[in-house]
Amino acid sequence: MVTINEKAPDFTSDALINNETKKISLSDYKGKWIILFFYPADFTFVCPTELGELADNYNKIKEIGAEIISISTDTVFVHKAWHDNSETIKKITFPMLADPTGKVSKSYGTYIEEEGLSLRATFIINPEGIIKAFEFHDNDIGRSINELLRKINAAKFIREHKGQVCPMNWQPGEKTLKPSLELVGKI
Repeated sequence: MVTINEKAPDFTSDALINNETKKISLSDYKGKWIILFFYPADFTFVCPTELGELADNYNKIKEIGAEIISISTDTVFVHKAWHDNSETIKKITFPMLADPTGKVSKSYGTYIEEEGLSLRATFIINPEGIIKAFEFHDNDIGRSINELLRKINAAKFIREHKGQVCPMNWQPGEKTLKPSLELVGKI
């Protein structure tokens, strides 16, 4: 299992990008913030709600210097079929990584052995390839794009402002905290 502040495991696999199959590696994105967005399977119920929302917010994500790679244990051919048959999935222009062997999912600890699927999981990786945040969900529970954006912005802020921390529900432009030993006894 990977942990916070650990190097993200690299991978190379086929991905559907702009309706074309391309081989990509995590290392191709070094220097950018990366969101790895694991989901169970194409042609399901909750997954298109999440992926559609990501597609609708992809420009916002790119504006803050981040890239999305969605990942399921489907093949690139299943991604293509889903893309061709769903108006929601047609909106996706970020990479949809194929992980049919579960190798990538296993390396991030999201693989459900009995099902051959991934749990819903999100990893935020900084430009140096270090994992800064992750969350796992039961496959019946969808994620929040607003919280994802908040976490990326907070991770970027603390990287750029050493010694400061972001409190609960922090949003860009709000006050942050500067921890000190004096304050510890007063909290």
